[in-house]
Amino acid sequence: MEILACRRPVLVSILKNRKLIKRCNTYSHTQQRSISNIMLRRMDRNPIFKINNPQLSRHFAMMRVLSSVLKLRYLVIGSAVGGGVSVSKKYQEWKDSLPDLSWLDDIFPNNNVANTIQTSLKSIMDTMQDIDFDSSKSNEKLGKLKVWLDSHIDQAFKAAEITESDDQSKIVEDISPIVTKAATPDSKDYKQKLEMSQQELIEIQLKYQKELEKLEKENKELRKILLLAKNHKMNMRKVKKSLIDMYSELLDELNDYDSNYQTQDHLPRVIVIGDQSSGKTSVLEMIAQARIFPRGAGEMMTRAPVKVTLSEGPYHVAQFKDSAREFDLTKESELAELRKEVEVRMKNTVSRGNSVSNEVISMTVRGPGLQRMVLVDLPGIISSVTQGMAPDTRECIRQMTTAHMSNPNAIILCVQDGSVDAERSNVTDLVSQIDPQGRRTILVLTKVDLAEKNMANADRVNKILSGSLFPMKALGYFAVITGKGSQNDSIDSIKEYEEKFFRNSKLFRDSIGISSQLTTRNLSMAVSDCFWKMVRETVEQQADSFKATRYNLETEWKNNFPRYLELDRDELFEKARGEVLNEVVNLSLVSVKDWEEKLNAELWNGISHYIIENVYLPAGYSVNQTNSTASFNTMVDIKLKQWAEEQLPRKSINIGWVVLKDMFKTMFEENQNQKLQASDEILETLKTAVIDEALTRHSWEDKALEMLRVIQLNTLEDRCIKDKHNWDQAAQFLTSTLEHNLKVTDDLLKEMAGPSNYEKWFYWQSSTAEQTKRNNIKYELENLLRSNPNHSNLLSKDEQITISNNLKQKNGTPYELDDIWQTWYLVYRRHYFKTALENAQNIKKQFYHYQETNGVQNEYYDIEMFWRITRMIKVTANVLRQQITNRELRRLHKELKEVLDEYSQNNEIKCKLLTGRRVTLVEELNKVKQIQEKLEDFIQALNKEK
Repeated sequence: MEILACRRPVLVSILKNRKLIKRCNTYSHTQQRSISNIMLRRMDRNPIFKINNPQLSRHFAMMRVLSSVLKLRYLVIGSAVGGGVSVSKKYQEWKDSLPDLSWLDDIFPNNNVANTIQTSLKSIMDTMQDIDFDSSKSNEKLGKLKVWLDSHIDQAFKAAEITESDDQSKIVEDISPIVTKAATPDSKDYKQKLEMSQQELIEIQLKYQKELEKLEKENKELRKILLLAKNHKMNMRKVKKSLIDMYSELLDELNDYDSNYQTQDHLPRVIVIGDQSSGKTSVLEMIAQARIFPRGAGEMMTRAPVKVTLSEGPYHVAQFKDSAREFDLTKESELAELRKEVEVRMKNTVSRGNSVSNEVISMTVRGPGLQRMVLVDLPGIISSVTQGMAPDTRECIRQMTTAHMSNPNAIILCVQDGSVDAERSNVTDLVSQIDPQGRRTILVLTKVDLAEKNMANADRVNKILSGSLFPMKALGYFAVITGKGSQNDSIDSIKEYEEKFFRNSKLFRDSIGISSQLTTRNLSMAVSDCFWKMVRETVEQQADSFKATRYNLETEWKNNFPRYLELDRDELFEKARGEVLNEVVNLSLVSVKDWEEKLNAELWNGISHYIIENVYLPAGYSVNQTNSTASFNTMVDIKLKQWAEEQLPRKSINIGWVVLKDMFKTMFEENQNQKLQASDEILETLKTAVIDEALTRHSWEDKALEMLRVIQLNTLEDRCIKDKHNWDQAAQFLTSTLEHNLKVTDDLLKEMAGPSNYEKWFYWQSSTAEQTKRNNIKYELENLLRSNPNHSNLLSKDEQITISNNLKQKNGTPYELDDIWQTWYLVYRRHYFKTALENAQNIKKQFYHYQETNGVQNEYYDIEMFWRITRMIKVTANVLRQQITNRELRRLHKELKEVLDEYSQNNEIKCKLLTGRRVTLVEELNKVKQIQEKLEDFIQALNKEK
């Protein structure tokens, strides 16, 4: 109760000091310690904490002790639980580190079996105790055997000591009688038994081989079924590429990246080389199990490297790298087509004037049971150049062969004709130079059936197979038969003939241990094993090499082109495509006013010469000739109608097309100048070429021609000017036209007559004799016109003679009538334009008079004509503008797309228009990245297969 009684004051004190308590919790340990002392002093001074009741003090002390004990309980329990978990974890780690001895259960018997064995042993021991064993006889026999062995061993050691310096063959001769005598009593019986054992061994090998072939055929069928089942399951999914297909694609990428076969490409492949007609192509066909190459009687058929990728598949088919067609190798008709296609491709790769080519033809052969590998068939080595070959054919073949063999990881399949003397071989010396240690060379001896028939010393074949005849070294030596003498023999029949020959051949039957070196089947398995071994050993190095190449290229890019994205030719082309098509969109944003102003100006520039020379001047000259203004309107109507029906519509469309072209080019150039800093200068050549090609192809729609003809005819027929604005426009147009033509005529006349007196005095110019002569004629003609201002444009014969006589009297030299007439043409032309310009200036302000007379008076004929021309130009410009914006821009956009699509498919054009180190560096970098990714994928798949 006393505790409860003091509860309220204690709570009040705590609430008063809560800020101090909270502040203490936020301070550091040292600060808290100092604050604790302050708290104690405050608590001592606080009357609430001064409790005088000793019983109450004891209660508080007991509570503090009890609280400390409870805290200690949690510490003890937590430590115990944590220690138990740690001990359990350590025990589990120690248990996992112990070796797995579960395999002993398979070796040692269980308890029941052990008890049974123990019982059996006890019963045996009990039985053995009852047997009486005579040890004296056995000891006597063992003693005799020991004496016999000691005597024969001593004789052998003595013979070895005596003939220590002799050849090994003599030692064998000394010891062999002893051994033979000890072994058998009769040497003839021994030879017979030896021959019988050899024959039995050969029969066993052949029997074993037959069983293997039988199992292989069954395995092929089973694999075919499995592959078909897999394909059936995966027909809705992306089929995963096989390991050999991935490797073949990698070699194709490397060949495209390094077409000259430089040191970048060190990946393994099997290089098939040999003398011409040595049978190397037939060896490759036997490995591929199909007659896939064209054949000739002694002539060179292989003219380019052929890369053949062998892979497993449910069907026996062949396919070229760049073609989707699959040739069924089980059908003779498709085999013939395949051979024809190979021959055509070889001829296409050979350039004019050459006999061989370095361009690789890639093909894949799939089939059940084929050994996976990549082989490259090269042209055969020749000794001399025959008629029809290029002079450097021999050297080209040797250089090509050397380049392929120089790959340090290439497996050299050296094919040697076994039916000819080994000394006549050209290829063995070449191989010995490239691979002197024979670490990656396999020698294949072909036509051994002919060798056995023709050779006087048939044992030479065995010496070749043992590696003791040729100076070259090799990993292995093989003897095969690839034909029976006819080009039409099938692969199965050749294989049967090969097996039968090696089974019955005395040459190979007498040689024990070379059975694994016979038949193309053993050859293909050995080559495949060697190929994959080399691949596993070298592919990592090639991947590291390309990593270093990629790093170097990326460093070059960062240093030279830091502000640009890594865009290759195709990506740059797509960027240019977007910019070009955007130009057409910008062209559609041109205002109506700009279009019509441009069209008006170009239309007048296009038709002004015809209007002045063929319509206005002839009609005006007719007025002076007939003294009737009606003839002017008559002639203008006739000429304008004829012109509008025949020439004007086509001329207008051509002008519209020129305006469209000029506007497009002008806007393109202006946009390029405005975006010069942000634009990519490498694209300018491509964009200009695309635009020029599209504009060249573009043509105006013909259906607009007839509509334009009708509109122009109707416009030209109306010559009534209805308002002052139109009158002013026509007057201004007439005045500016006359002023322009007057200036042009003055310039021509000045050029003809020479400088004036003013120019002669102040600009020190002088006239030529011809110009002086023309100037005199001009002076006389001007006098004539001043005397008769209404003179017609025709100068009569009498007037010409009169002027000529006057000039002769003044200057003393005769003047030609032609010179007078030519000068008259320009003088009268200037006189007419001056007169017409004065009339135009006078009628500029006479619209209301014209309106009052309703245009009946004929003195306004020239302004009416130019009003008709002005209105026709406006209407034509409006029609052309609508045609451009509604139809021609869309057609131009379509034509630009067509040109871009064509260029995108033409690599030659892209390489020509997109050039520079920036482009080539990106393409090279992308190629290296692609090859590196394929290498990494292949290495990952290869490690999974391991």
